[in-house]
Amino acid sequence: VQLQASGGGLVQAGGSLRLSCAASGSILSSNVMGWFRQPPGKEREFVSRITWGGGSLDYADSVKGRFTISRDSAKNTVYLQMNSLKPEDTAIYYCAVRTAYSNSYSSNRDPVRYDYWGQGTQVTVSS
Repeated sequence: VQLQASGGGLVQAGGSLRLSCAASGSILSSNVMGWFRQPPGKEREFVSRITWGGGSLDYADSVKGRFTISRDSAKNTVYLQMNSLKPEDTAIYYCAVRTAYSNSYSSNRDPVRYDYWGQGTQVTVSS
C-alpha cells in the first residue's frame, strides 16, 4: 500500500483546509485509516481515524467538532476536512493505514500500530 497525502498549505486562523490521502493498492474493509500530525519540536500525535469498511470514527479531543474525517471507497481516498483552524493546528499531517483490525479506541490512536505512512503535508495556520 502506498499513500499520497495532499491539500496542506498556509491559512489564517479561522480558515479551512481539506486534506486528501490517496491510497494505491488494496484497502480492506477491516483496515483503519488514520490521520496524525507532528507539530514543530513535538512528537507525532493522533488526530482522527476511520475504519474503512464500517465507518467507525474517532477524533482527538483537540479537533473534535472542528475536523471531519471521511472516505470515498471508489477513489480509495480518505479526507480530513479541517475547519476553524487554530495556530496550534500547525503541523505536518500524515495519513497512515493499519492493516490489523482492532476495535480498541486506544490502540487505534497509537501511531506504532500503523503499517504504512504517507509522506506528510504541511499545514501552517497564522494568527
